[in-house]
Amino acid sequence: MRKVSFSRKNFIWPIICGISCILGLILFLVVNKLIASQSTQQMASRWSKENDTAQVSVFFSEKANVNENSLLEFGYQLDGKLAKEAITLEDKNPGARLWAHTYSAPGSITVTSSKTTLSLDAIGVAGDFFLFHPLKLLRGNYFSGEDINQDYCVIDQDAAWQLFGSNNVAGQMLTVQGRTLVIAGVVERPTGKLENAAGLSKSIIYVSYSFLQEYGSAGSINHYEVLMPDPVAGFALKMVKENLSFDETMVDYVENSSRYTLWNRLKLISNMATRSMNGKAIIYPYWENLARGYEDIIARLTICMLLLFGFPAIMVIGYVIYRYRHRSFTLKKLFLYVENQYYKLRVRWKHRKNIKEEKRE
Repeated sequence: MRKVSFSRKNFIWPIICGISCILGLILFLVVNKLIASQSTQQMASRWSKENDTAQVSVFFSEKANVNENSLLEFGYQLDGKLAKEAITLEDKNPGARLWAHTYSAPGSITVTSSKTTLSLDAIGVAGDFFLFHPLKLLRGNYFSGEDINQDYCVIDQDAAWQLFGSNNVAGQMLTVQGRTLVIAGVVERPTGKLENAAGLSKSIIYVSYSFLQEYGSAGSINHYEVLMPDPVAGFALKMVKENLSFDETMVDYVENSSRYTLWNRLKLISNMATRSMNGKAIIYPYWENLARGYEDIIARLTICMLLLFGFPAIMVIGYVIYRYRHRSFTLKKLFLYVENQYYKLRVRWKHRKNIKEEKRE
């Protein structure tokens, strides 16, 4: 048998390949952590662990003139449309639901506390907004857009400090044009370069959409979101598109639950040059701006990750081809070698098993 001598050169490429794999694994973990941090995109996984639901968002341009009644009508008809597809609620729990939805509109409002008056950017919400957008609570609780009493609000910690000099203000009162507004909770406002660029550079108050319409300055509805069964991939998205029936040039549909899958990341990479070309005049809310920003970051990290994993794979394939062409081995010999190693492992396993049985006896 020919004696094989090893030199430093023999170890250089395996070491480089090993380092490349380790860096690829680190990037893989970073990417997954970034994806998990996007709580506004994870409603489907929070709702069901069976991967049988989908979260779909619809964003409207101002010219769409979205009618609140059309969104509510879609919700009212959804149970019937799902029943036609033989999709019914199996959970008998009284609080169980087959679907959930929310919509919102941007605006502004002026509030007065016992200390000062402050003009704030506002988001008028309806439905299960905080179910889809679980902002980090510092004090108190959320409110539901379906509550009969619409006199609740949630403010961020910066607004709380400006209004009261403290963030422990859940249950405190604000007044708006003589109307009392109860602070249900105080939330943390994410800070950072990306967050500020997304629209979180100012303090925000969350109020019911009806309250903002009546006592503040409300813009048009620019966001609708629904979580519903998705027995077949794309079912929920198709149903939303077909039944909302808005002009395609004035809306943007996003299936949140699949936007960070590897396939969609690869599609985004291929469309990176045209991604920023938006001719629909849609002003996205801050959470969608953040999601799109992280989408770009994750796509770029994915490119690096694939390159790091691809390099050692190419090296191994090249090495196998080189050895095969120089006939240092044949496929038959390789197969016999693997078969022999497998046989040895089985013999060792049976031997250890017999020893354990003898000790028991």
